[in-house]
Amino acid sequence: MSWFESLILGLVQGLTEFLPVSSSAHLRLTAAFSGWEDPGAAFTAITQIGTEAAVLIYFRKDIGRIISAWTRSLTDKALRSDPDARMGWLVIVGSIPIGVLGVTLKDQIEGPFRDLRITATMLIGMGIVLGVADRLAARDENGGKHRAPKQRKALEDLGVRDGLIYGLCQAMALVPGVSRSGATISGGLFMGYKREAAARYSFLLAIPAVLASGLFELKDATEGGHVSWGPTIFATVIAFGVGYAVIAWFMKFISTKSFMPFVYYRIALGIVIIVLVSMGALSPHAAESAG
Repeated sequence: MSWFESLILGLVQGLTEFLPVSSSAHLRLTAAFSGWEDPGAAFTAITQIGTEAAVLIYFRKDIGRIISAWTRSLTDKALRSDPDARMGWLVIVGSIPIGVLGVTLKDQIEGPFRDLRITATMLIGMGIVLGVADRLAARDENGGKHRAPKQRKALEDLGVRDGLIYGLCQAMALVPGVSRSGATISGGLFMGYKREAAARYSFLLAIPAVLASGLFELKDATEGGHVSWGPTIFATVIAFGVGYAVIAWFMKFISTKSFMPFVYYRIALGIVIIVLVSMGALSPHAAESAG
């Protein structure tokens, strides 16, 4: 991988990780459209450490409170009903599905799931799901001619059942094209949560999974020696800086705006990929990385 490729891929990772458009799909597509080798699942996982570092800094006050309350609740039963302590447990519970499936489906994630036909299908399918979820949320928020606005749930209403459902939605993002934030936010909206609440829990829930995945791939890459370390670290730093700016913008955007622009973009991109693959202009299969 060249330094220029790492610059572009780092920018793409930072720009798309937190938007409901699938960062793994965009890394795969950027390489395919540019005629570069597929950066691979290991590169994706390692650069996501950069974007998750941005989450840790942006939500540092929330995370600090959660860790403190959760740790103290282990020995103090009175603190177990504290909202921050409960959130700590709910993040752990919600991380179980992607942990189990990530290990079980590792070979598929690094191989067959990276087929561009699957990516295109997921872009379109999850785009439709996000669109429906967005319309339901808008109907509740705005009401109608014969219907009063409906109060949607906040994070304080989150329980074990909803946490597990969020976790299952997050696990779907193991397939490129789904989008971690898109799947979890859609799940949250379907369960009746406010847009900002769904996004906030989505970002908090991603921290253990993404860091664990990145460190796991980091270990394998160190032992296998199949990663271009200089460009990969450079891309990770770029992803961190861009990702932090995107989080700040996105959290303000979702409080007042619809997700429909992302829905239209996903569907249009999926259609373009299907057309190009059908015409033979784009290979559906990833090129082997030379490291």
